[in-house]
Amino acid sequence: MSDTSLHSRQSLRKALRQARRALSEHEQEKAARALQQQLSRYLPANTKQLAGYLASDGEIDLSPTLSWCHEHGISTSLPVIHPFTGKHLLFQRFSNHTVMTTNKFGIEEPALDSTAIVELSKHDCLLMPLVGFDAQGNRLGMGGGFYDRTLAPLQQLHKCETRPVLIGVAHDCQQVSALPVEPWDIPLDVIITPTQRIEL
Repeated sequence: MSDTSLHSRQSLRKALRQARRALSEHEQEKAARALQQQLSRYLPANTKQLAGYLASDGEIDLSPTLSWCHEHGISTSLPVIHPFTGKHLLFQRFSNHTVMTTNKFGIEEPALDSTAIVELSKHDCLLMPLVGFDAQGNRLGMGGGFYDRTLAPLQQLHKCETRPVLIGVAHDCQQVSALPVEPWDIPLDVIITPTQRIEL
C-alpha cells in the first residue's frame, strides 16, 4: 500500500467513525429499525443461518435484525476472535441465552464454545459492519483485516459452489464518492443501509 493510499484510508476512517458516533440515540434506533425492514425484504427466502455482529463505536445496530431472525426461525451467529491465530474470526451460535464475554477490543462476543462454532460455509448470509462504502460497492473496514483474512478462502470458490451472501451494512452517512481499493479487499455482494440497497 502506498503512503498516500494508507493516509487516505486512515483519514477516511477517522472522519467516518466520527460521523457515525455523532448520531443521536434516537437516530441510531431509527436507523436500526429501518435497516431491519430493509433486510427482511432482501434476505433470500431460504435463509436458515445468518451471521451478524454486536454494534460498537457507532456501528449500525443489528439488535432488531437479530431479534427478527429469531422470531422467523433463522439461526444467528456472531464473530469471535480466533483463540489461536488472533487474526481471524470464528462464527459461533448466538441466542438470548448465549454466555457473553468481552474481547481485547472491548467488544462483546460469545464466550468460546467449540461445540457452538458454525462453519463459514454453513451460513447463508453474513452481515458485515463497514466504516465506509461507495456506490461501486467498495468497503472500508476498521483496518484490522479480520474479515478480509477470514473470508479470503471464498475468493477461491467457483460461482457454482456454495458460499454465504456477503452483505455490508452501514449508516447512510458512511457513504463516500469513492474509496481507495486494495488487492486483499474482499468484494461484497450487496450493501444495505436504512434507505438504500446497492447490489453489485
